[in-house]
Amino acid sequence: MDHTQEPVGELLRRWRERRHRSQLELAVAAGVSARHVSFIETARATPSRDMIERLCDELDVPLRERNTLHLSAGFAPMYPERPLADLGVARSAVDAVLRGHEPHPAMAINLRWDLLAANQAMQALLGGLGERFLKPPVNGLRAMLHPEGMASRVRNYAQWRAATLRRVRRQLERTADAGLRELLAELESYPTPVTRDEAETLPVNDLVMPVVLMTEGGDLSLHHALTVFGAPRDVTLDEIAIETFFPADERSADLLSRLTQATAGGARST
Repeated sequence: MDHTQEPVGELLRRWRERRHRSQLELAVAAGVSARHVSFIETARATPSRDMIERLCDELDVPLRERNTLHLSAGFAPMYPERPLADLGVARSAVDAVLRGHEPHPAMAINLRWDLLAANQAMQALLGGLGERFLKPPVNGLRAMLHPEGMASRVRNYAQWRAATLRRVRRQLERTADAGLRELLAELESYPTPVTRDEAETLPVNDLVMPVVLMTEGGDLSLHHALTVFGAPRDVTLDEIAIETFFPADERSADLLSRLTQATAGGARST
């Protein structure tokens, strides 16, 4: 459905309910009356640009959806959307983080986990995938969870799959992105690949749950962190996150270093 054809009040009501806020709670937080919020939602009042922004701030509405709200209210979109290459200092910051994280894998992704940029270590991890998974746009979740992708190499696949799907559901709840909803349905449909007995190989870690990859050099145990830009004013930047992976033990740190060096050597020799 084209949301720009829906009344702005209906869209705001949907976001309020998604955030589990009452009209009174939203009104108090935004500094307006509950009556005014009710009038906006029932199309008895048309919100100004400023009012849309005040309500969206309280509801943590993503910038892409804010543009939809502005269009629905009869205004031009408020936030630009530029390619990553055109983001100037923000692109430079992404590149600096990716380079600085070597020899550990790191990648810049959008809200659907499409790969926007990756460092050498991340490229080494993805290098063994088939061509179907490496054609742009490369999707990190599809590559990791598809039975013909990296799934057969994930020793703790069932555990990692469950944790990953929870992350996707949380992202979908936050963004209400239709493409992400389709991707989630696809990921949930994947059968579980046949791997070695997980019961004997699950990692023990009191802090975070790593993903354990089987490699020619042995098991590679990684945990990850996600970094986002604060106070973005561009749709692309609002949807970018940098996912960084860290070795969960000394053996994995050494293995990562060797894998990255081998990839770098292969690149120099071609």
